[in-house]
Amino acid sequence: MKFAFFGDVIGRSGRDGVAEHLPGLRRRLGLDFVIVNAENAAAGFGITESTARELFDAGADCLTLGNHSWDQKEALTYIVREPRLIRPLNYPRLADAPGRGSQLFETDSGHRILVVNLLGRVHMDSLDDPFAAVDHELEACPLGTVADAVVVDMHAEATSEKMAMGHFCDGRASLVVGTHTHVPTADAQILTGGTAYQTDAGGCCDYDSVIGNDKEEPLRRFTTRISSGRYKPASGPATVCGVFVETDPATGLARRIEPIRIGGRLSQHVPAAERIEA
Repeated sequence: MKFAFFGDVIGRSGRDGVAEHLPGLRRRLGLDFVIVNAENAAAGFGITESTARELFDAGADCLTLGNHSWDQKEALTYIVREPRLIRPLNYPRLADAPGRGSQLFETDSGHRILVVNLLGRVHMDSLDDPFAAVDHELEACPLGTVADAVVVDMHAEATSEKMAMGHFCDGRASLVVGTHTHVPTADAQILTGGTAYQTDAGGCCDYDSVIGNDKEEPLRRFTTRISSGRYKPASGPATVCGVFVETDPATGLARRIEPIRIGGRLSQHVPAAERIEA
């Protein structure tokens, strides 16, 4: 099975980048399934039905979220109607969060892929234990029997927490990939148990920015400690960042992982998409 995961889509630039590049990537790489983290898709904060529709129309099969899940209030009702939209699994039970934190999808070719979204707890919103939450989910929907592939989106701030999640799921997931920090890491690998891993997929955004935002406001806050307004997504051409994974059909474990960086600024220096096409 071949699938791709793309990191946080940030604002209009990120959505346009996905719309421009994803259809071609789907064809060239023969992708069975595409997952996109879209928690920053609506002007950098949250998601709306219209912005989600743009990503689905571009070729996304599933959208994951994160700590900005509910920044756009319409997401609270839209997620109930849209099973392809996944919020973090580890909301407290008493929170009665709408929607779902995982979903088992069936591809056009008949493969079954489980997508799980988690929110880290280090320097993030205080939710329930993501390790206990994913452990329960992987026991209920095991790789190789119920699911042909399992993807875990670990939306977290701390590198250590993301890496720990990778090792915790090793041998039980096809891919564990980090999101949230918007900068692609250079550690794409297959762990000892057969799980593909990358600490952060990177953002789909304009990289002439501060993690996808116009530079002016972040620089002002860092240098003066004074805020003059909200962060706004940078509007230049986006680099679309993510990972490509190919799994073993017998086990569902990874036999290949490659970074994807295409368009915008970063692809000029890291032609990973060319290596994948070859």
